[in-house]
Amino acid sequence: MAVAFLNGEFLPLEKARISPMDRGFLFGDGIYEVVPTLATRPVGLRGHLERLDNGLCALGIHNPKSADQWETLIAELLRKNSEELVSHSVGVYIQVSRGTVMQRAHGFPDNIPPTVFAFAFATAAPPLPDRSKVTPFSVITEQDRRWQRCNIKSTSLLGNVLHFQQSKIAGKQEVILYNDKEQITEASACNVFAVVQGHIVTPPLDHQILPGITRDIVIKSLSRDGIAVEERPLTLAELKGADEVWLTSSSKEVAPVTYVDDKPIANGEVGAVWQQAIESFNRYKFDL
Repeated sequence: MAVAFLNGEFLPLEKARISPMDRGFLFGDGIYEVVPTLATRPVGLRGHLERLDNGLCALGIHNPKSADQWETLIAELLRKNSEELVSHSVGVYIQVSRGTVMQRAHGFPDNIPPTVFAFAFATAAPPLPDRSKVTPFSVITEQDRRWQRCNIKSTSLLGNVLHFQQSKIAGKQEVILYNDKEQITEASACNVFAVVQGHIVTPPLDHQILPGITRDIVIKSLSRDGIAVEERPLTLAELKGADEVWLTSSSKEVAPVTYVDDKPIANGEVGAVWQQAIESFNRYKFDL
């Protein structure tokens, strides 16, 4: 039986309950993180906890735990779910909402005890680090219609959900988004990289883009191996004419994309630079 954590208590997941007056339920007023683990070892834990803290600070919500306390909670959740989740790959979902107020109002009072919820779940195995065996993605593109604070990992994900649903309807694995200048922002649940004329490029961080932890690990890993990544605007035309395209996220790690809008990227095969990137990522992902 899956075990969750809710407001200081470990309990069966199906028995976890919150008030309908919780602001996370009423307004999406909260922050979340998904920490990937492999054989119980967290990947990018420091980055995930820093981003959680930054998001809570941006929303004016008190972080109820220190980094050490979050790490202990994650380890305990994994231990309590070890028989339920026998998968090598497990994600730990953490959500902190502003808490419960017995009056629905846009404005919020100070010093509300936050609601803290976490659970563990099996995730897909990491991509095979072999360009001849990995399963590539086919994606579509759409104009980005989400809100203008995408750098905050808010639980208000309706825009992302609707974008992803379009890719699902089209029978694809993701949708890559672009702004009104036809510059790539990100995908509905991933960051985007491209190899353009031999150079690895990813859009720079700003309010349009979530600062992905896997994105950060990829950049730092490649740098350790002497390979530079250019953080600069990437146009839709550059993306479609790229040598390679990749998506990065905690659940997908580094996923190659070989088709965009039903047109092949280069020769439609997984590229050699992706092979370098996934090898670098695997080398350093527990250290960064």
